[in-house]
Amino acid sequence: MKEKQEIKDVALALAQAGFDKKGTDIAILDLEGLSSLADYFVLVSASNVKQAQSIADEIEDKGAEVGTTVLHREGYHEGEWILLDFGDIICHVFGGQETRSFYGLEQLWNDAARVEFTGA
Repeated sequence: MKEKQEIKDVALALAQAGFDKKGTDIAILDLEGLSSLADYFVLVSASNVKQAQSIADEIEDKGAEVGTTVLHREGYHEGEWILLDFGDIICHVFGGQETRSFYGLEQLWNDAARVEFTGA
């Protein structure tokens, strides 16, 4: 079983991968005690479908680099909302701000603590 800090470090690395591909409005939600789905959600917005796919590819590559693999992937071909399930971490890459706003994950999980991320 992974330690909480190790999982958080991976979430930060995945968020950085999204940032490196020019993802915007990146948020990391700590779901501890709120959900059995995952420990963290990483949310990233893209300006279009192609960029969303590129961000998802980079996040998946970064995951492999840090020793975690995608267990499940959804929405890649459509690119509007790409979900990458790493088990402890679920990354949501949105192909536009409208889609992200429509599904409102931040509002749905508004009790979740936010992990500070500024990108480097």
